[in-house]
Amino acid sequence: MMDKVNFFSSEFQHSRLSIPSPLMVTEKKSFAHYTITKRLPATIKQIIENNNFSPPVVQNLENLSQEIFDGFIRPLKDDGGNDFTAWLSYIEPFQEKTWFEIPFYFAETYFYRRIIEAINYFKAEQAVDPFQYQKNQSLEVAIDSIQIISKQVNNWHSQLSNNNHLLNEVNLINLLYISLWGNKADLSRWSAETNKDQSNTIKVKSQKKDIFIDDTPDLIKLISTFQKARIDLIADNAGFELFTDLCLIDFLLSIQAAEVFVLHLKAHPTFVSDATIRDFRHILNFLLADSNVEVRSLATRLENYFNNNRLLCREDYYWTSPLAFWDMPISLQQNLAQASLIIIKGDANYRRLLGDCSWDFTTSFEDITCYFPKPFVALRTLKSEVVAGLQAKQIDMLYFEDSDWLINGERGIIQFVSS
Repeated sequence: MMDKVNFFSSEFQHSRLSIPSPLMVTEKKSFAHYTITKRLPATIKQIIENNNFSPPVVQNLENLSQEIFDGFIRPLKDDGGNDFTAWLSYIEPFQEKTWFEIPFYFAETYFYRRIIEAINYFKAEQAVDPFQYQKNQSLEVAIDSIQIISKQVNNWHSQLSNNNHLLNEVNLINLLYISLWGNKADLSRWSAETNKDQSNTIKVKSQKKDIFIDDTPDLIKLISTFQKARIDLIADNAGFELFTDLCLIDFLLSIQAAEVFVLHLKAHPTFVSDATIRDFRHILNFLLADSNVEVRSLATRLENYFNNNRLLCREDYYWTSPLAFWDMPISLQQNLAQASLIIIKGDANYRRLLGDCSWDFTTSFEDITCYFPKPFVALRTLKSEVVAGLQAKQIDMLYFEDSDWLINGERGIIQFVSS
């Protein structure tokens, strides 16, 4: 195990592993190539349709879409963003390369940062989230699921007992599964209307078979030792997924496993549906205003936790950077190191844990992430061609069952590392 003083140093060497090359956009049959050539231009088209941007801004966006195919990586213009200087350094190794000659994760993060530049996000009197329409729609179409889950969560809350830890653990496991499957609701992959169908399919018992790595028992064993600890959650998507995360947070605070819960959010809109502090405020107000008493009851508890500083929201420009987790800034390292457990949500964060590199799928997940100083759990539905910790027979079975298991979001993993 590594020296935990420099646990995120970019100069670290894995004790047992060499870091493979990152996923690249070059391979024409890869999901990375499909994303760059199909999904990203479609994202720009959707942004233009959903927003009343001025003709110059529309032209900026259309230019970006075309640049993917015949342009080169260039530095950002100084648009007033606090991350401008950092991005100059991120871009330097890839400057003047085509979009098809760069690592996949860099290409995606660079694309979304270029959207922020194109719409003058930081220079506008009131910053416009180019994905707000889709985020709002995703919440509205999921309201039936939100009401059903709120009622169930409130029921579990009413069953809280100091004398029945087993019941609390069973309910907590259910909430972990709900939070996991909430990760299916990704607007960069599917429309809000499609996510309506997906959010209604969160049936804990029937979907357990699709979790092919499930370290929940070990995770629960650790949480059972907590009493008023600090727990952090590195968020992924806004909308329905953030709602499911808040249900988990509510329960952990209610059973006193956590005294403080820190929710880490993006500093600006990215990846279409990734959650910002504005999104947190929006969903809380959305829940408080709902006509359903169960939804309002849950929302009121969350509001009280927030007002009493038991639920804290934090943003950092690192979360919108192209850096792997092992290149995390020292200030953020030190902040996360104060937590007793870190919950890491979603596909993009999982990719960063592994540096979005071409690891053999059978490589030990714990060996790759040995740099991480604190116990953590990754909750993720698979939407990219990166994964570790599988058995060879398991991989054969998954390909036999579903040739698209790596990218279609239908399979989930709960991977816990005790550190």
